[in-house]
Amino acid sequence: MSFQSLGLSQPLLKAISKKGYNEPSPIQAKAIPPILEGQDVLASAQTGTGKTAGFTLPMLHLLSQKETLRKRPVRALILTPTRELAAQVFENVKEYSQFLDLRSAVIFGGVNQNPQVKQLQRGVDILVATPGRLLDLENQGFLNLSKIDFFVLDEADRMLDMGFLRDIQKIMRLLPGRRQNLMFSATFSKDIKKLAQGILERPIQVEATPENTTVEAISQKVYRVAKNKKTGLIIKLISEGNWQQVLVFTRTKHGANRLTKKMVSSGISAAPIHGNKSQGARTKALSGFKDGSIKVLVATDIAARGLDIPLLPHVINFELPNISEDYVHRIGRTGRAGADGQAISLVSADETSYLKGIEKLIGERIEVEIVEGFEPDLNASTEPIKQGQNRGGRNRSGGRGRNQRSSGGNKSASKNKSRNSRNRSSRRSNN
Repeated sequence: MSFQSLGLSQPLLKAISKKGYNEPSPIQAKAIPPILEGQDVLASAQTGTGKTAGFTLPMLHLLSQKETLRKRPVRALILTPTRELAAQVFENVKEYSQFLDLRSAVIFGGVNQNPQVKQLQRGVDILVATPGRLLDLENQGFLNLSKIDFFVLDEADRMLDMGFLRDIQKIMRLLPGRRQNLMFSATFSKDIKKLAQGILERPIQVEATPENTTVEAISQKVYRVAKNKKTGLIIKLISEGNWQQVLVFTRTKHGANRLTKKMVSSGISAAPIHGNKSQGARTKALSGFKDGSIKVLVATDIAARGLDIPLLPHVINFELPNISEDYVHRIGRTGRAGADGQAISLVSADETSYLKGIEKLIGERIEVEIVEGFEPDLNASTEPIKQGQNRGGRNRSGGRGRNQRSSGGNKSASKNKSRNSRNRSSRRSNN
């Protein structure tokens, strides 16, 4: 199958060819035809399989067939959970629409709103946005969503995980009743299907890969190690392996900052990226990582869905996520577009249950290795440490940690309450 056989217009085919793409990925081949037919679509595919082009290309095709209005009201809205993802989707929209008479813009928090307002006032056909800034500008009267023809909810499962349900519901009330709706997600959880019922109308459901599977091109390995030896081991692996581009995940912002400092003091160029960093600092860190001036990017899960680094060779879980699904999204940053990638996890005794949950989720055992001099502590407790806390229970980051949740387990009311509290804080820092 080719992109041309899908019925896309010549300007889009020209843009696709310029990017070097020859044939559509499975999710693109399944999602593009029903979208072109005007149907609502609920699509699921693992990270790194081309979901963005799956909704961007047919949407641009349909928009280009419509009459261009003089004032150019926003006709397509793409909603994303994080600033980084919004910026990445916007770049894709610009690349694919470069030979079309369509204007696009991106808005998100953490930066001065004035340039964004000016761009909206000049007229925008396609708007990529995070929920908080979108609602803020609409409340100020700078944005009108009454002419929307296409509504796209990207990374819908991450939206729910970050507590954006109420914001989504507010935004839905601002949209016209007649529109085409597209929901793209890495999973088809019960919560996602429930959300889809309130947004999509008789949707076509497409799925390119089994839920929560990992890309075959990714080589996965676990290093069993004592908790206090993790920093030394990760520095050894990066230095002796002469790895030039490594994305490292920690559970907390404090942990990301601390690990970055220790890497820099060991002669490894590194930078942290998380919600407490200003948008300028986050943009600078990501830019340095992409151009090679920074070897290691130390991130919290805010970056798990929002980063698109071509041919990223290494992802390291300095700490395993306590929610198994997040492991899939983390390591999905490598092995993209068919390229090989390596995902390494440093696992201490207190993360044993997390590892078991991950292996159960992905349906495979991960290869285990022990490095001499960095052996695991056989006397350490396997009881998980609550996120953001030490053994004494004090929250090192100064706030409530993410609530513990076993993979596949039922959520209790108390956990939901804790999670809602965390989500409100997350929205303020990431939006």
